Amino acid sequence: MNDVVIRPAEERDRAGIHQVEERAFGQAGEATLVDRLVADGDVVLELVAEKEDRIVGHVLFSRLTVEENGEGFAAVALAPLAVDPDLHCQGIGGALVREAHERLKQAGEKLSIVLGDPAYYGRFGYHRSGAEKFDSDYQCDALQALAWSEAPSTGRLIYAPAFSAL
Repeated sequence: MNDVVIRPAEERDRAGIHQVEERAFGQAGEATLVDRLVADGDVVLELVAEKEDRIVGHVLFSRLTVEENGEGFAAVALAPLAVDPDLHCQGIGGALVREAHERLKQAGEKLSIVLGDPAYYGRFGYHRSGAEKFDSDYQCDALQALAWSEAPSTGRLIYAPAFSAL
């Protein structure tokens, strides 16, 4: 991961973020999701990985609410995480997730949810067992949770509106 800088995303990064999302996923869906989350003001944390003045990685955490018995608990959803395909397996994605987790914990966040490969996200502490009792439109074996402190393990997961457009 030589010469890669992890930093907060800025407005000037939008084109580079869009490009890395499209290249990583082979389609525009995730790039469009990012654009909508940003436009809607639902971003909690967004980081980029930059190498030689080029965006080569991106991670976004949006606001997620766990609703139960009329109460809402603020959490975050990790989606999407993207790394330029030419730079896979160099630790960029892991560095983005680890840095984001540190920043989120410092900001007082308590719970993160991800829908992704359990083998990959398990390396960062996400577990299926922490998410299996949630009511979610995305409930499946790939739905995982990571709690940094006391957080609910049941309730309805309410994602930012941009996710319903996927």
